Amino acid sequence: MSARFWDPDGIKFGIPTYPWRLAPDGLATRRQLRLRGLRPGGQDIAAQILRPRRRREPLTAYLYRIDLALPVRPMTPARWAALAKANAARRRCPECRSDAGYVIPPTLGTCVTCAFPEEQRAA
Repeated sequence: MSARFWDPDGIKFGIPTYPWRLAPDGLATRRQLRLRGLRPGGQDIAAQILRPRRRREPLTAYLYRIDLALPVRPMTPARWAALAKANAARRRCPECRSDAGYVIPPTLGTCVTCAFPEEQRAA
């Protein structure tokens, strides 16, 4: 592993820094916390891990203390309703105003029928 990222005291990088896959126990990334049903809960970043890449800056993953993490907030009926409404809006074509039956790709901006009308007529 890369010794240039080994800085557990935070002298070189400002916060404790470890090479990729060498973080100490008791620290986890946001994804790892989420897998345990936890969230950072407003705590500051405890450390970071850096992964070297060729000809680019290293990848950075921020670490949080597991003992200070809070449980994930449960989904309430109002949250479920808001999520359903947002997903329905992503399925509605802004041009023909119909439900496309799928999430409209942002690259098209409309449903496939509106984006390629000449191909629909040929079929």
